[in-house]
Amino acid sequence: MRMKRVAVLAAVCATVWVSAVPGAAGAQAVARTASPAAVQTSQWDGVYTEEQAARGEPLYRENCSMCHGLALAGTVLAPALAGPVFTAKWNRRSLSLVFDVMQTRMPLNLSGHLSPQQNADVLAYMLKRGESPAGSRELAPESLAAVIVRSAPAGGVK
Repeated sequence: MRMKRVAVLAAVCATVWVSAVPGAAGAQAVARTASPAAVQTSQWDGVYTEEQAARGEPLYRENCSMCHGLALAGTVLAPALAGPVFTAKWNRRSLSLVFDVMQTRMPLNLSGHLSPQQNADVLAYMLKRGESPAGSRELAPESLAAVIVRSAPAGGVK
């Protein structure tokens, strides 16, 4: 019986996550995906602070780690939230898309449970764990559309 519940939960999580990923055919995805010429900022440009990532860590552990794992590497229930798998999934898309999924669909059993600022703090923690460098300005919910997820720069992080 327990295995059946885990399988059902995994299927629900997968369905929610897959439906949240913007597809090329979705008008909203096209409208919210920034063009490379319009936006020059990426997660490699120091878009969060160390203090913000530190605030996001306990929020992540309490609300996200059950499905996504303590190491943010993903589990059978949910995908990775840091590192190359995360970057490949969201490459050339705005962080606002990631944030929208967090704000409207996560945590799965309590969607909308965290405030916009708390979700921005969790996102900062995710970026830190993905080895994106911290900067001097906090990642603000209203500035996320200007930050594009990119593969790691050639030659490493600045």
